[in-house]
This record gives sequence, structure tokens and C-alpha cells, in this order.
Amino acid sequence: MKKNDDLKNLSIDELTEKKRKLKGMLLGIAIPMILACFALFYTAIKTKNYALIAVASGCSITLLPAFVSITAIENEIKKRSQDTISD
Repeated sequence: MKKNDDLKNLSIDELTEKKRKLKGMLLGIAIPMILACFALFYTAIKTKNYALIAVASGCSITLLPAFVSITAIENEIKKRSQDTISD
């Protein structure tokens, strides 16, 4: 829960900037990883080495922490915007 405490200390502008940077980083990593996964799928089918399919599908799990961080930032921004509306 330390991450949520860190997010509470940031301003909305800082949260938006952090979300933008994280999305850019995720996009920069995800596109080559998706291409590599397709290459692994193709190689697995072509060589009949089906263990590569497990490797290709397992690679997507490495992006999960970034998606969780983006979701936490979006939830914090949404919570703050609702707090300001209700005040």
C-alpha cells in the first residue's frame, strides 16, 4: 500500500504527468513485445516446437505491473476530481 500513499502526496498535475510518462513507456515496450510474441507464435507453429507458445503468452505478464500502476493513478485522479466536485 505504499504506492497509494505516494500517489496521495502528488498533485493532480503530477499524477497526470506520471500517467502520461507511464503510458508512453508502456507503449514503447508493448509494441516490440507484441511483435516478438507474434514471431514466437509463428516460429512455434512453423517448427512444431509448441513450448514457444507458452513463452510468448507468458511474456505479456511482464507488462501487468505497469497496467496496475496506470489504473491506480487513474483511480486517484478520479477520486480527487469527485472530491473537488462534492466540496
